Amino acid sequence: MQTLAYGSWSSPIGAALAAAHDGDPEYVGFVGDEAWWTEPRPAEGGRRTLMRRCADGTGESVLPAPWNVRSRVIEYGGQPWAGAIVDGEPLVVFVHFADQRLYRYRPGGEPVPLTPVSPVGGGLRWVDPQMRLERGEVWCVLEEFTGDAPDDVRRVPAAVPLDGSAAEDRDGVRELSDDRHRFVTGPRLSPDGRQAAWLAWDHPRMPWDGTELLVAEVGADGTFRAARTVAGGPEESLAQVEWSADGRLLYASDRTGWWNLYRDGEPPSPFGREDPHLASLAPREEEFGGPLWKLGYRWFAPLDSGLIAVVHGCGATTLGVLDPETGELVDAAGPWTEFAPSLAVHGGRVLAVGASPRSAYEVVELDTLPQARTGPPEGAPVGRARVIGAPHHDAVDPAYYPEPQIRTFTGPAGREIRAHIYPPHHPGCAAPGEELPPYVVWAHGGPTGRAPLVLDLAIAYFTSRGIGVAEVNYGGSAGYGREYRNLLREQWGVVDVEDCAAVATALADEGTADRDRLAIRGGSAGGWTAAASLVTTDVYACGTILYPVLDLAGWGSGETHDFESRYLETLIGPYTEVPGRYAQRSPSEHADRITAPFLLLQGLDDVICPPAQCERFLARMAGRGVPHAYLTFEGEGHGFRRAETTVRVLESELSLYAQVFGLNPPAVPALELVE
Repeated sequence: MQTLAYGSWSSPIGAALAAAHDGDPEYVGFVGDEAWWTEPRPAEGGRRTLMRRCADGTGESVLPAPWNVRSRVIEYGGQPWAGAIVDGEPLVVFVHFADQRLYRYRPGGEPVPLTPVSPVGGGLRWVDPQMRLERGEVWCVLEEFTGDAPDDVRRVPAAVPLDGSAAEDRDGVRELSDDRHRFVTGPRLSPDGRQAAWLAWDHPRMPWDGTELLVAEVGADGTFRAARTVAGGPEESLAQVEWSADGRLLYASDRTGWWNLYRDGEPPSPFGREDPHLASLAPREEEFGGPLWKLGYRWFAPLDSGLIAVVHGCGATTLGVLDPETGELVDAAGPWTEFAPSLAVHGGRVLAVGASPRSAYEVVELDTLPQARTGPPEGAPVGRARVIGAPHHDAVDPAYYPEPQIRTFTGPAGREIRAHIYPPHHPGCAAPGEELPPYVVWAHGGPTGRAPLVLDLAIAYFTSRGIGVAEVNYGGSAGYGREYRNLLREQWGVVDVEDCAAVATALADEGTADRDRLAIRGGSAGGWTAAASLVTTDVYACGTILYPVLDLAGWGSGETHDFESRYLETLIGPYTEVPGRYAQRSPSEHADRITAPFLLLQGLDDVICPPAQCERFLARMAGRGVPHAYLTFEGEGHGFRRAETTVRVLESELSLYAQVFGLNPPAVPALELVE
C-alpha cells in the first residue's frame, strides 16, 4: 500500500477505457423466439447497432456501419425498431439516424427505405414502430415538420406500408388519427383488433405533469374513430398503456402521488370504490412508471398467462412479476439492483436491461414459466434470470471500482435529499492520514431525471485517482413520488442548487471532503445547475459545465426544440407573468458573479441546448480574468457519444481539477485555461 496524495494515484481506468464502455444496451425485443436489442458503438462514431442473440448464445451485430438505429422524434427519440418472423426468416424495420427514414431489413440483405425524405424543416421522423403484418403495415408515431421553426411540427399515429410504396410518396403514409394533440405515443392494438389506445398531451405540460389516455374504435379501413379520453388529465401523469391478454386496459398512473398500475374493465365492486370499474393492481408508495423522456419506454409488459412483468421501486428499481388477481409481487433473483424502462415478453419469457454498482447494464432474460404453472412460495424469486446479451466483463480488476454509499441528507426547510457518495478508492493507494479528499458533485440532467446507482467507469476514472464523486438526486428528481418531483416547480435554479450545495457542505462538515476542494459538474439540465451554482454560491472551487441551458429567455423563445419549449413554464413560471425571474436566475445574466474557474463543453450539432447559449455566456465573461476553457465538438449533439469526445472530456476535466486543487495526476494532458 502506497501513501500518496489524493489525485495522484495511478489508475488502470484510463479515459480511453471509460470511453470504450460508454453507453448501454436499450430497446429489447423479440423477433420470433430470438432476443434482439440495440447497442452503442462509441468507436464507430457513436452509432447504435441492432443486435441479435444467436443460437450459440453469442450476440451478433445485425447492421454494419454506418447504419445507426436511433430516432430523433422529440429529439430524445425512443423505440427505433420492431421485428417479426415472416416466411420463416426475421423481418425488421428500423429508423436510421442520419436521414430518419424507416427501413425494412432482412439479415444478409440491404436495408430498403419505406418512408420518404422531406425537405421541410426537420423532415419526417418515426418512432415506436409496431408490426401489423395482417395489414401489411407498420404502425408508429409520425413527427412531421411543416416549416423551419422548431415548433413548426405535428405528430400523429400513422401507418407505413411494408411494401415500400411510400418510400418516395408522402401520400402513401396513412394517418390513423387527427393531430388534435401536440404529442402522442405509439398506438397499442387490443387483442381482438377492434380498439386502439395511446397517450397524448399538450403544451405547456410535460408528460410527467399530465397526460390523457385515448381509446378509439378501429374501423374496417384501419383508421381510428370516435377517440375518447378514458383517464388522465392536467395533473395526472399516465406513463404507459397496454392491453392485457383478455382485452382490458392496463396503465401506469400517478393519481395517488405514485405511478401505480391500474386495470380498467373491472366488474362493479360491492365495496363502493370511487370508480367501480377501475382497480389498482398493487397500491404501493413506489413507482411502476417514470418520466416519458423517450417514446416507447416500457415499465410493464403483460404476459399471456395473465401475469405482468414490472420494473418498480422507490429510487432504485427492480424486475418483478405481478399477479393482478391477488396483488402478489415477486422479484427476480440476481445481482442487478437497477433496471431500465425496457421490457419485452414472449410466451413466459421476459427481456429486461439490468445493472448494479459492480456491473454495467446488460440484457437479462427471466423465465416465468415455472411460476406461471405452479405459483411460487410467498417471497420466492420467480423463474430463472440470466444474462443473454451485452454481458458485463470486467475490463480491469474490480478492486478499482468505487464502493458507493446510499445517503440521505437534510436540506433547507428540512427536506430530504437523496445522494450516492463514491469515496476515493484504490486497492494499492491511500492518502496521508490528515488529508481530506477533493470531491465533485454531479448534478443529473432532466432535471426530471435520476442518477441510478450503477457501475460507471467515468466515475471510477476519478475515484480510482483519489477524487470523490457525489451524485445528488435533488428535489425534482424522478423515482420518489410526485411530491418529491414537484419540489422543482417554479424552483429550478433554487432547489437543485440548494440541494447540491447542502450535500457538498455536509460532506465537508462531517470530515468526508475537503471544503476548499469541492467542484460541481453536470450536463444539460445538470449543466444549468452547475452554472447556476457557480453564480449563486461560494461552495465550489471550480465547475465543469456540459451542453447547458444558460439563458432562460433565449432558450424558451425559440432556441430549443418543440418538446421542451414550454418546459420553463413549470420549472420557472410563465414568462409573461414572471419575466424578471427568467433574468434573475439565468447564469448568462450574472456572469459577473462567477469567480471560480470552469470548463465549458458543447456539441456543435446540439439543437436542444445550442452553442449560441455558450457563446453569449462567454461573451459576458470576456475580460473578467476568470480562468476557463471552452471546448466544442463537431458531429456531437446533446450528449456525447463518440469515443474520442469522451476521452477529451474526461482528460480535460481531470486537468481542470488538477490545476485548481493542486493535484498531480500522472500522464494527463494539460488543459489550457484562458482568462
